[in-house]
Amino acid sequence: MRIARFTTGEGAAFGVVEGDPDGDTAAALTVRTIDGHPFAPFQVVGEPVPLSSVRLLSPVLPSKVVAVGRNYAEHAQEMGVEASLDEPPIIFLKPSTSVVGPGDRVQYPVGISSDVHYEGELAVVIARLCREVPRERVSDVVLGFTCANDVTARDLQKTEKQWGRAKGFDTFCPLGPWVTTDLDPGDLAVTTTVNGELRQAGRTSQMMRGVAELVAHVSEAMTLLPGDVILTGTPAGVGPLSVGDEVSVTVEGIGTLTNMVVARG
Repeated sequence: MRIARFTTGEGAAFGVVEGDPDGDTAAALTVRTIDGHPFAPFQVVGEPVPLSSVRLLSPVLPSKVVAVGRNYAEHAQEMGVEASLDEPPIIFLKPSTSVVGPGDRVQYPVGISSDVHYEGELAVVIARLCREVPRERVSDVVLGFTCANDVTARDLQKTEKQWGRAKGFDTFCPLGPWVTTDLDPGDLAVTTTVNGELRQAGRTSQMMRGVAELVAHVSEAMTLLPGDVILTGTPAGVGPLSVGDEVSVTVEGIGTLTNMVVARG
């Protein structure tokens, strides 16, 4: 099932996307409104509406985005460090105000940063309030998965010696296009293109720590709420963005998240 959050211009609603995004034309895809929200049992109540006639929003509005650094060994190496399973995962937070949806603009903070990078990732969406989740029960608290771009002001990350501001600018966490619920995250292709040129190509099987381990580790420290998001790390191939670029993150079995880069007004 693919669960989207969308608007027709009269408020936001959750809905179920029907059709095959991989096989059908865009015109053949439809969305039907659900009664309530996807974090509890729900019914589909709306008539099919062409997906092309609605505006997709970020699929969830998380209270927090918990991100994992250097979870792909080759990415750690390209950043000049060696990742080790003997050390705990690197965890950091992106504010809820950094979240935008598919088609929204990533605002380049010109005059503050001159080296903004893309980082395509698989994102985990939490289904219910949980804490101290054992690995064997992680699937019980996961709603599904979506695409993410952990946009980073790399120069600020390096000079400020911490990651909160470098990764926390408004619009620095695009999510979407929807949440796919029936998906095995163990070995999915993750790719990023900029202006149609392939820049990243990895697989989730290359992650040093898988989804179950990451959710269990994060939930040892903090309570996770419905709609919270965990970013699982980015494969090798990160690089700079420029104003005017179109950046797309694709995760196998989910879809493609596309955003334009504009100068921050």
